[in-house]
Amino acid sequence: MAAEPTVYEVFRREKPGAPMTHAGSVGAPSPDLALIYAREIFGRRGESDALWIAPRSAFQLLDDQDILRPVLDRSHRTVEGYRMRDKREQLLSQLETKR
Repeated sequence: MAAEPTVYEVFRREKPGAPMTHAGSVGAPSPDLALIYAREIFGRRGESDALWIAPRSAFQLLDDQDILRPVLDRSHRTVEGYRMRDKREQLLSQLETKR
């Protein structure tokens, strides 16, 4: 009876300097075959500049909502709290109505 293949997660970079993004996963009995499968699926047409593969078991899941979404609201610390574009457009529309 054959052993279940290990699932490997594949990350790829489309062009130099771009970030690595999750491309998908492949199942393979060994890391060498996983690399070959990943190259065939995600890199054979030249759409990837680089590939990373890692066994799914190497990743840790963080789903603790107390850590991911703290009780304290700290939205003032992010850029999203400041909508200058909206304020600018509102000001410009007010100026045009006065003309």
